[in-house]
Amino acid sequence: MALSKTPYYVSVTHRLIQQTPNDSSEFQVLLDEEELAQLRDKLNELSKEDDYTFKRAPVPFKSADHDEAPEQFNRRLTELYVLLYRTGTERTRNALMKMGVLNRLADTDYRDPGYGGGSPLNK
Repeated sequence: MALSKTPYYVSVTHRLIQQTPNDSSEFQVLLDEEELAQLRDKLNELSKEDDYTFKRAPVPFKSADHDEAPEQFNRRLTELYVLLYRTGTERTRNALMKMGVLNRLADTDYRDPGYGGGSPLNK
């Protein structure tokens, strides 16, 4: 027996899952109870990584490109967007593809084609 799916509206920016759409809703997903728990976990993990990255930023003599915090944050964000794509409506999937967020997050930092083979400062 297939589990019933309920529509939810998700704001990655605000880390919100709601049952009614509003201005902060970025994506609509269809979730069963297990997927809803997964999504909550992913948003909580992302918030923790965001807090950790924020705490690491002002540490002197720690080069950002050798700090594991941004890499961990990017990994969590990628996992979240994959879940949103997998459970999203056609409109959500199209929005994610149009954003290019899955491709961009899979090719982060200096390897991002936007850097032209160099660092963000083109050194």
